[in-house]
Amino acid sequence: MGSFLNVVIYRLPKQMEHDWALQCGQTPPDPRPGLVLPGSHCPQCGHALAWFENIPLLSFIVQRGRCRACATRIPWRYPLVELAAAGLAMVAVRAFGLTLEAVLVMGFLWTLLALAVIDVRTLLLPDRLTLGLLWVGLLANAAGYGGGVFLPDAVLGAAAGYASLATVAWGYARLTGREGMGLGDAKLLAALGAWLGWMVLPLIVLLASLLALLVGGLALLRGRADRHTALPFGPFLALAGGLAMIWGQKWGALWLG
Repeated sequence: MGSFLNVVIYRLPKQMEHDWALQCGQTPPDPRPGLVLPGSHCPQCGHALAWFENIPLLSFIVQRGRCRACATRIPWRYPLVELAAAGLAMVAVRAFGLTLEAVLVMGFLWTLLALAVIDVRTLLLPDRLTLGLLWVGLLANAAGYGGGVFLPDAVLGAAAGYASLATVAWGYARLTGREGMGLGDAKLLAALGAWLGWMVLPLIVLLASLLALLVGGLALLRGRADRHTALPFGPFLALAGGLAMIWGQKWGALWLG
């Protein structure tokens, strides 16, 4: 699954850029890539990867982190995403056992992983992932296989999640005259609310905000950013949402006393 996540992470923003160019009446420089076709290839030389070059982690190690055709170095992001995907699958099985819930939670965590990496790379949170995650969360809770919340709480969570961050984004734009937060963050929090319910949202936002302050502060102190540097909030929401899915009941008990 990690290999496919890498495809999504790389190609979905390319699809969005292609579509935006068409909407603006421009001619996209490259054909619109699919998520399945064409097959995996080296972005540098176009070499089509053989099946054994797509084996997660192992192919990276055997090829010493380079393309077999042109010797271009393969970014560390690829094996790290593959390793993270495997680790998240193990976490889901450990928390929920060999059940349908575990399979759904794997999909939830893998989608958050893809969103986090895409946001770090491009400052984008694609609707196809955030809204897809939202609807699957509502359907899963309706069927009793979601985050363990009743459907009304899931619906309220989706609405509250979107409204809260959308209001923050609107207020910041009104006060400063510039955009400080995109609506992708609001849609992601709505998706988390659809899976986990409204009660855990304050803790998710609190944890995500603290993590963002910590990372942003360290970046400023080390000279890697200034006050004008954009800091993606999606990865922090994704991390907090993933933790809430695994330890949500303990969080709820803590929040409700």
